[in-house]
Parts: sequence; C-alpha cells; structure tokens
Amino acid sequence: MLEQIICSGFGGQGVMLMGKLIALAALRENKQVLYLPSYGAEVRGGTAHCMIKISDKEIASPYITHPDTCFAMNQLALNKFGSRIKNNGLLIINSSLAKVNTKGKKAKILSLPLTKIAFSLGNVKVANTVALGAYIAKKKIIKPESMVYAMRALAGKTKKHLLKINEQALKKGMRHGKG
Repeated sequence: MLEQIICSGFGGQGVMLMGKLIALAALRENKQVLYLPSYGAEVRGGTAHCMIKISDKEIASPYITHPDTCFAMNQLALNKFGSRIKNNGLLIINSSLAKVNTKGKKAKILSLPLTKIAFSLGNVKVANTVALGAYIAKKKIIKPESMVYAMRALAGKTKKHLLKINEQALKKGMRHGKG
C-alpha cells in the first residue's frame, strides 16, 4: 500500500496542518510516513502545499509527482496541482473557492463547498477538517479515531478549545464523503 497526497491552498487555510494531521494519524496506526511541507510565496498570496506519503513499507523519497489524492482548497491550488492527479485518483475540491471543469479529468472528483460547510458550523477555519473527514470516508486509509487522536495531540493546551468544533467538522466531512 502506498498513498501519495498533496494538500494545497493559500496561506491561512490550514494546509500544513492538514498534512501534519494526516501524517500523525497514519503514524498512530504504525504506518510509514513522510511529510514534506513547502513554504514560500504563500505569504504573498501564492499557493501553499505539502506532500504526504503513507505506506506499509519503507519510503525512499517524500517528493510526489502524481498524487493518489489531492486537496485543492482554492482555484490557484486546483490550477497548480489538479492536473497532476493519477488516473482514478481522488481530487477533493473546495467548491466554495474553486471551480473545476470535469472534461478530460480521469480522477474521482469530490467537489464540496468546504468553506460554506465550515461557516455553517460556526468557524470557516475548519474547512480543512471538513476536507479531512471527506477524505477519511472516501479512502478508508486512516481511521476516524486516529484523526481525532492527531487533532488532540496537535491542539495541545493552547488550542484545546477548538477540538469540539473540529470533531464536528470531521464528522460533517465524513457524512459528505460517504454520499
């Protein structure tokens, strides 16, 4: 088993956090994991992204050319990474901020209004967690309880107050991912 993931969006959307959560949840399940964040132009409005590989065997390189799964949290991210998805890969798109032309796409496209869903929960910053829930439901590579463990571990004492809404966002995303 080898799952290659790219999480992409603009700075402030929690893209790096998504990658860390996926990596920690997979580690919790004793899987091999590599995480490669990419910082740079996102502070000037560019696209931030990270790459995560999950495997049951040793992983040689963290770089991903053609992901099995790609999260595109905005239009710039979709434009930059959407075409790199493998045939039959999963492309999760935040349709609140990106529109996809499905012509010629050989990927399974899950287009959800992630920002709108997060807003309905009371905090637009949990759009990334909604996306993670949809991913968990679709791919079944990481168990929901492992993701909750990762959220609690990374929240620490300073972000503990955000756990409840993030758990709600994860469950909401899972419902959308199953549908």
